[in-house]
Amino acid sequence: MARKAGAPAEDLSNVEFETSEDVEVIPSFNAMNLKEELLRGIYAYGFEKPSAIQQRSIKPIVKGRDVIAQAQSGTGKTATFSIAILQSLDTSLRETQVLCLSPTRELAVQIQKVILALGDLMNVQCHVCIGGTNLGEDIRKLDYGQHIVSGTPGRVFDMIKRRVLRTRAIKMLVLDEADEMLNKGFKEQIYDVYRYLPPATQVVLISATLPHEILEMTSKFMTDPIRILVKRDELTLEGIKQFFVAVEREEWKFDTLCDLYDTLTITQAVIFCNTKRKVDWLTEKMREANFTVSSMHGDMPQKERDEIMKEFRAGQSRVLITTDVWARGIDVQQVSLVINYDLPNNRELYIHRIGRSGRFGRKGVAINFVKSDDIRILRDIEQYYSTQIDEMPMNVADLI
Repeated sequence: MARKAGAPAEDLSNVEFETSEDVEVIPSFNAMNLKEELLRGIYAYGFEKPSAIQQRSIKPIVKGRDVIAQAQSGTGKTATFSIAILQSLDTSLRETQVLCLSPTRELAVQIQKVILALGDLMNVQCHVCIGGTNLGEDIRKLDYGQHIVSGTPGRVFDMIKRRVLRTRAIKMLVLDEADEMLNKGFKEQIYDVYRYLPPATQVVLISATLPHEILEMTSKFMTDPIRILVKRDELTLEGIKQFFVAVEREEWKFDTLCDLYDTLTITQAVIFCNTKRKVDWLTEKMREANFTVSSMHGDMPQKERDEIMKEFRAGQSRVLITTDVWARGIDVQQVSLVINYDLPNNRELYIHRIGRSGRFGRKGVAINFVKSDDIRILRDIEQYYSTQIDEMPMNVADLI
């Protein structure tokens, strides 16, 4: 990992990160000098005006700079790097030029869908390379030649080691949800993949939350990165009203949820639990009480996870009970209610979870079930994000 030499890492413990000085703000997609087919793809996808992160990040990525971009949930981060990637591709060369790594399979698939939709008129090949799927199919697709590979670190590294995914033409590595990717679980795998990439590979980091220790690590594998950061107090999700319901005992949460069920089904709702066992338990208990719910977590077979996602996206199921596998980056437009059946184990996850509602500035509601020993955690979250979480009003249904 030592190949990019640079200044020693500064002590960042008490520095608030600033956006780099030389970041230009480009107000429209037209002004970005994009390929004609890409521009048409962007407008066909339904984008009209670039969001703040898009106005600032697309150009430096296209110019080949290493970029660290942080912006709140639902502001179009995936499209930011997808547009930049598509602009940078040489489609006449059928070799892998860009590698996107994500922490969950669902997110890797979603990125592939966004890239294919935006690049619809560009004849772009983008393959998704994730665990739990057929190896032979991966090998066949990669043999055929793919401009972009979107995947999870384990399977991607496997394909590189087998020499099926050739890395010689790779010029850009994108880490989505970078704080998760550089966390203990994935860090080694990312380094493994990174070692196989050409020395001049551009690195782009994207996330809604970038704790200091992650930013400090970046000096190891990024060269003079441009930093585009949204301040933390701007991270409170503006369109999302946040409430709490005080429950004295764990058992009372279930009754509260049943009382809320009719409200949940007005739109679509996601209910977060902290463990897979709890998801299974709550799903069963809701079904026993004759409520229709679906559920998803990381121990389910991939086929089943895909099926549940498909039904939920199509609106055939309206209430989804899940773990934090769903908290990051999954975008289902109709979700306007998130319930934290359990409060998340860390503050960063809170913003990812409630960011599943109110996507791209739409209205949303988040309801936290809070036992007396959780009040402290809730107040901590409030302070951390300079936000306010009030007791849930009786007419919560009117707010959705």
